[in-house]
Amino acid sequence: MMKRFVTSDGLSLAYTDEGEGLPVLCLPGLTRNGADFDELAAALKGRYRLIRLTLRGRGASDRDPDPTNYNVGIEARDVVEFLDHLGLKRVMIVGTSRGGLIAMVLAATAKDRLAGVLLNDVGPELAPEGLANILSYLGIEPKAKSYEEAVEALKKRMGARFPGLTDAKWTSLARRWFDEGPEGLVLNYDARIRDNIEATAGQAAPNMWPLFDALDGVPLAVVRGMNSDLLTAETVEKMRERRRDLIVGEVPDRGHVPFLDEPEALAALASLVARVGGS
Repeated sequence: MMKRFVTSDGLSLAYTDEGEGLPVLCLPGLTRNGADFDELAAALKGRYRLIRLTLRGRGASDRDPDPTNYNVGIEARDVVEFLDHLGLKRVMIVGTSRGGLIAMVLAATAKDRLAGVLLNDVGPELAPEGLANILSYLGIEPKAKSYEEAVEALKKRMGARFPGLTDAKWTSLARRWFDEGPEGLVLNYDARIRDNIEATAGQAAPNMWPLFDALDGVPLAVVRGMNSDLLTAETVEKMRERRRDLIVGEVPDRGHVPFLDEPEALAALASLVARVGGS
């Protein structure tokens, strides 16, 4: 059942809270919403308290009247306020892409709230190829008039990095990522999220290694799709060099991002939970 939380600047954000035990906060990617953890929730079968927050401007959460607020700093503030709302002092975070960046910001600003972190196909270096791919569709309304057309477009754009998905799976993803409008499919997030990304597209990439280093002492795992165009194997090796205790799960036949129900992803999650329980 979807619930609502109101931020300090008045936006109503959607979330779900199910299961019992260790609280695991799931933070989705740049344009995604809490439904992106459906596969993980199904695989866990209520084993943990799985909390899925849909960030401002996405899915059923309110759009921000000021698009400059679509940044990881504000979104990290939302997360801290959300934890206060739930009365949770510490949680384990599963951060997919943008959600992982938020987790790294929290390590630098509210480390005491982190019991552990799993970074899903994201790290302190983002490959230019992946960023260019994101910009190729970010904030652009789909041309597809039906979910059938959307499936074909998704296959063309993502099929090589996600081989073997069934038509039923592609259809479920299309329904998750697009809504039906009066004249065809529409984005289910605020298209103005593109503005901040596009504004910095030509600038030198910020150094995010200090944010990664801020995770020192926090049980940490990374899951990488072996076909990912955003998180490279070389970056994962650099991460491992700085964090010798880093748990790594590499998922075959997945690009950006794994669904987290794959055996390799679930094994990394289980190892992380074991460390969180012993920390």
